[in-house]
Amino acid sequence: MDKVLLLTIDSLRAGHVGYHGYERDTTPNIDALAADGSRFTSAFAHAGSTKYSFPGILTSVTPLSYGGYDRVSERQTVVSEAFDEAGYRTGGFHSNLFLSADFGYDRGWDEFFDSSPDESFLSKARRFAKVNLEGTPVFSVLQRGYDFIESSSGVNVGSYHVPADDITDRAIDFLDRGGDEPTFLWVHYMDVHHPFLPPEEYQLEFRDDVVSDQESIKLRRKCIEEPENVTEEERETLIDLYDAEILFNDAEIGRLVEAVEDEWDDYLLALTSDHGDHFLERGYFGGADGYDIKTHVPLFVSGWDDEGSYDDLVGLSDVPPTLLDAADLPAPDSYQGHSLRGLVESGDWPREEVFGGWNDEDGTNYVVREPDWKFIQFSDGREELYYLPDDPDERDNLVDERADERSRLDGKLDDHRSRIQRTSDEGVARPDVNEDVKERLRRLGYDE
Repeated sequence: MDKVLLLTIDSLRAGHVGYHGYERDTTPNIDALAADGSRFTSAFAHAGSTKYSFPGILTSVTPLSYGGYDRVSERQTVVSEAFDEAGYRTGGFHSNLFLSADFGYDRGWDEFFDSSPDESFLSKARRFAKVNLEGTPVFSVLQRGYDFIESSSGVNVGSYHVPADDITDRAIDFLDRGGDEPTFLWVHYMDVHHPFLPPEEYQLEFRDDVVSDQESIKLRRKCIEEPENVTEEERETLIDLYDAEILFNDAEIGRLVEAVEDEWDDYLLALTSDHGDHFLERGYFGGADGYDIKTHVPLFVSGWDDEGSYDDLVGLSDVPPTLLDAADLPAPDSYQGHSLRGLVESGDWPREEVFGGWNDEDGTNYVVREPDWKFIQFSDGREELYYLPDDPDERDNLVDERADERSRLDGKLDDHRSRIQRTSDEGVARPDVNEDVKERLRRLGYDE
């Protein structure tokens, strides 16, 4: 297979996808594509955040390996590099700044669009304020005023991401300028990530009235800052907007795939999400990095001779070796995932668990998920153990009742920590990104 297309959608929760059983028709194009391929219904991100998930999707490692998420290590291989070295034309198009050149994801691409901008006048002013005024009462007043404008008035105070139709246009332009050479194309859509600002026509598929961008931004801020005061009606509005964004993204995927099929006779397509989202189910908005509600994601592969559904446990680090294997290319030694081709063709599947981890202000959190058991060790010393067949919502913590399972899974995490240590790369350091990038990340809800 010498034409390979990887589509990723930020924040798309498996439970809001049609072929996963969602009652709303949010994904007609995705569902049709999935029906022609292999559907992996128990696919999980290694953590519920972009910066911790994409090391798996693009470099086939768990989040804390090779020095962690701060930047792609020189000892890692971005999947684009493997295709590039094999003579493929490579193109990557996205607007999540955690996947930008600043973080090392620009390697191996002939064309790479990450929307990382030159600093505007406003961002230069922010940089001046941060450098010269941070720590002073004036800086605090400026920052509070900036936040107040967004929270109280719903004013869009800055760019969040490039919309799906623009990203699709860029990808189609890349296709139009190509020939018959082997090609790898990656397209990542950001619209399903909050704030939810879907076009009116998609909102009206799920509600009788249109929510303005101003109202949506105010609602999003309320969910973040005072989730205890969000009404059920407001929560339902948020979900309507989320579903409308999914439908908008689905339409753009349909448009992109139509263009792909005009250019390519045969191709492999893989589609997934870096993580899901949740809407106050645990009392807050965002977060929930280790719970299934945030880590269960759609994943299918089409273009090879299979239309099956598989409930075997899959991690997103299995995506890069699958893409390379389908193209009959070897996986780099640094890859930790497994090719799904073996599962599809012979039922041979070595994965027994999905490991993950993420950092917060208290330290490092670790998680291991098996088909039946989930064990989370939090940085503050808390531990949670769930038996998933009886408790899919992860509410009944059995860590005190099932010491045997807790000990067994703790041993697996010890082994995982040892593997992380063996790949340690002290040369990896967080990049010094400009103030505009930092501000855009913060407006998306990231700590930056």
